[in-house]
Amino acid sequence: MLPLLRRVKDGALNYLRFTNCKIEQLTVMDIVIIGTGNTATVLGRKLRGAGHRIVQVFGRDSKAASELAYELDTESTNYWNVVNRHADLYILAVSDIAVEEVFHELQLAGKTVVHTAASVSLDVLKGKSDHYGVLYPLQSLKKEVRHLPEIPIIIDASDRYTLELLDVLAHTVSDRVFVAGDEMRLKLHLAAVMVNNFTNHLYTLVERYCKEEGLDFYLLLPLIKETAARLDEISPSQTQTGPAVRNDTVTIEKHLALLQNYPQLRRLYEQFTESIRQSR
Repeated sequence: MLPLLRRVKDGALNYLRFTNCKIEQLTVMDIVIIGTGNTATVLGRKLRGAGHRIVQVFGRDSKAASELAYELDTESTNYWNVVNRHADLYILAVSDIAVEEVFHELQLAGKTVVHTAASVSLDVLKGKSDHYGVLYPLQSLKKEVRHLPEIPIIIDASDRYTLELLDVLAHTVSDRVFVAGDEMRLKLHLAAVMVNNFTNHLYTLVERYCKEEGLDFYLLLPLIKETAARLDEISPSQTQTGPAVRNDTVTIEKHLALLQNYPQLRRLYEQFTESIRQSR
């Protein structure tokens, strides 16, 4: 972990700006957000809440850009040539496949630019900016959810100065900031997809099953929350319960019989059961 380049003066938290490789104190950072989706919106809320100034929002969809800018109390544009050129940081919060194209269009030579994509290399920003990096929020973000979740931030950068700048910025919105290169960041993303996207898909299938069978899916919410809460204290390998762990073949066969009309769930049930048995 890098040392926190934060200075407390008269009770106020100051940040840093790097100019010609020199450090200057800065009360807040002026930030341009490129994008209007989930990541752009939630990061914008987090950064504004931490005291930074969102000086502009860029979005190809002018309506979406205007709506996000209104929420963040700033201006918006959908024209490349009027993007604010005086910000401290430009955050490309766009889809993975759009990062390189958007960066090319921006033409931000001499500026500090970062993207937020887990599976995109740092080096897609190479050659068109003096200082560039990655600011990856390791969290499932939905702009429709007003609650701002805890977000571990994974950072990387082209040089020491940019890395330290991102470390400072990230610590204003998160207590969990880690440095990781392309390979490690991609591995983290894979792990995140498995514990979040795959798990949520299972919830979706079970919710559908409950509706078909006249069951209230929300009766399962305390169980879901308790299962997740235990991970704060103990490894998941130590919390596994259920018929597969007990090798309760009678119950397993009853469950499979109930899933005769749900081939997708039945297949998953069989696969998970076998995996749990092999992990005992």
